[in-house]
Amino acid sequence: MIYLFIIIAYLVGSIPTGLVLAKLTGSEDIRKSGSGNIGATNVTRLLGRKLGFLTLLGDVLKAVLPMLAVHWYFVRSGKSFSLNEMDLAVSLCGGAAFLGHLFPVYLKFKGGKGVATALGVFVVLEPLAVLISLFLFIAVVYFSGFVSAGSLLVSALMTCWIWLLGGSPNHVFLAFFIGVLIWIKHADNIRRLLDGTEKSFKKKKSDVK
Repeated sequence: MIYLFIIIAYLVGSIPTGLVLAKLTGSEDIRKSGSGNIGATNVTRLLGRKLGFLTLLGDVLKAVLPMLAVHWYFVRSGKSFSLNEMDLAVSLCGGAAFLGHLFPVYLKFKGGKGVATALGVFVVLEPLAVLISLFLFIAVVYFSGFVSAGSLLVSALMTCWIWLLGGSPNHVFLAFFIGVLIWIKHADNIRRLLDGTEKSFKKKKSDVK
């Protein structure tokens, strides 16, 4: 039964929220415009903040809902499970949803960068670490204007926060695994940050008339 939950979590995680919302509103394929990414940042740039927020929310819930479902199954099954078994199952479902977003079966395994879905994973597993990361993310984006810089820094430090807060080994390993994949998926962003061509939400002074 647990394997079924993991498969379902992957399939739910594979749903391309931004692409679906764009098509429902009659917009063109967002993969062909902007950064080409299906995540909230590109949707916001192309279609506005409302659809960007809905994309973010959908990508977060893709992880949260399967994880809560498997937790509910453990609680309601009446069987005797250890806390570690329950924690491992919930963590695996979160990881599966995350992999679904990165490598969605519906889009020939070409998906997004996983930051929002990772947020959903750790909202369930490590909410305090998420709160710390959220403040850091907002600060980095506010002062730099680069969403990618905030995402990269937060994903790199999440493992440290969870370890310092006494999180379970399952959570520490999952945070490290997710962080590595987020950095790999942000390879182009890292390259643009280094050469100064990354797009920023902040307007340059020279642009202000």
